[in-house]
Amino acid sequence: MTPFKKFYDLSQPVFDHCPGWPTYEPTLVKYEACYENDRFNAEQIRLNSHTGTHLDAPFHFFPDGTTVDQIDVAAFQGDAVIVDVSKTIQPRQGIEVSHLEPYASAIHSGSIVILHTGWGPKRSMDEIYQHDWPYLTGEAAKWLREKGIKGIAIDAMSMGGWYEGTGRPCHEELLSHGIWILEELLIPEELVSIGSCYLMAFPIKLQGFSGAPVRAVAAV
Repeated sequence: MTPFKKFYDLSQPVFDHCPGWPTYEPTLVKYEACYENDRFNAEQIRLNSHTGTHLDAPFHFFPDGTTVDQIDVAAFQGDAVIVDVSKTIQPRQGIEVSHLEPYASAIHSGSIVILHTGWGPKRSMDEIYQHDWPYLTGEAAKWLREKGIKGIAIDAMSMGGWYEGTGRPCHEELLSHGIWILEELLIPEELVSIGSCYLMAFPIKLQGFSGAPVRAVAAV
């Protein structure tokens, strides 16, 4: 019998021309079979593996890094701490060590950290959502790495920022130490108020890929 009382879907939907990284080709969805003609439905989708709610593996930034299919599935689940910076963080602002320190006693070796910036409900093709999201700084990533976390998630387009010098530092710090990154969550306020959960974030087993879509679920 499961010890959990409630489950929360933290995933953003994927659909034709859904929001995605601005330089990638848009997601395309079409029917290869439809019920009216074929008596069944079957769809085809073309998307970048880093579209919607997705996981970054070390191979994303390091050519000799682990790919999604090479990571032990046990790593994609565990106790998670929700760091809520939504009331204080601004667009384009970096999440610093000072934002994380109030949660220091709750973050342990093997923890998963979920960064709640409030960006999830803004998802759209709007310029602000596409470019101005808050991000994790390299210094904060190092602080978390030294705490021994195994994974980290954010409700923005990327863990790093869009603008020059803001994107690579946190990715390189985390992925170089085998810490996976989960991006573009949609986090319910009810879950934020609870402050912690058991996170399950299993990516599709795409062989040799640097990332893969995830159906992220939190249980409490």
